[in-house]
Amino acid sequence: MSDSQHPSMGRHWRFHIPHRHLSSVFGDDWFALKAEGFARFFGTPTFLIGQTLIVAAWIGINLAGWTQFDIYPFILLNLAFSLQAAYAAPLILLAQTRQADRDKAHSEADALHREELYQLSAERLGEMHGQTGLLVEMLGRNNQLTEQVGLLIEQNIALTRTVRELTERIESLAVDLRDRLLASGR
Repeated sequence: MSDSQHPSMGRHWRFHIPHRHLSSVFGDDWFALKAEGFARFFGTPTFLIGQTLIVAAWIGINLAGWTQFDIYPFILLNLAFSLQAAYAAPLILLAQTRQADRDKAHSEADALHREELYQLSAERLGEMHGQTGLLVEMLGRNNQLTEQVGLLIEQNIALTRTVRELTERIESLAVDLRDRLLASGR
């Protein structure tokens, strides 16, 4: 099941919705996006290795004498580095500023998310305390009912004994009466 198909996935993005209207300091147009892409590329191993190979080839070609377009002390190479630095610094600052804006929006959304989790946890804890109170009350009532049932059982046992005693007495009286009736009728 993909993230978009699962109902609970993506719910956390609701905290980012209030920040959707925010645009970066330098905008979100194609230039800002490309500039940020270039700034990110400046820090990659691919760029560093590529630049090292180009500089080594530049110096090697000029020192070997195959061409003389930038002889020692390589002023044209220094100019190229200066030009690269002149563009790289603002592009890197642009990328850092845009990333800082994104980080700020994400941290605000995360703080809201943590606050909601805390509130939900507090609500669940309150519900749990309420349910515990109900359970204790029900157990107390159950104990009272058990005691009442115990008293009723004792009363039933006493009544059963009384009925048995009365039945035995009635039988004894009936036997005495029968014996008297038989003795007088003889």
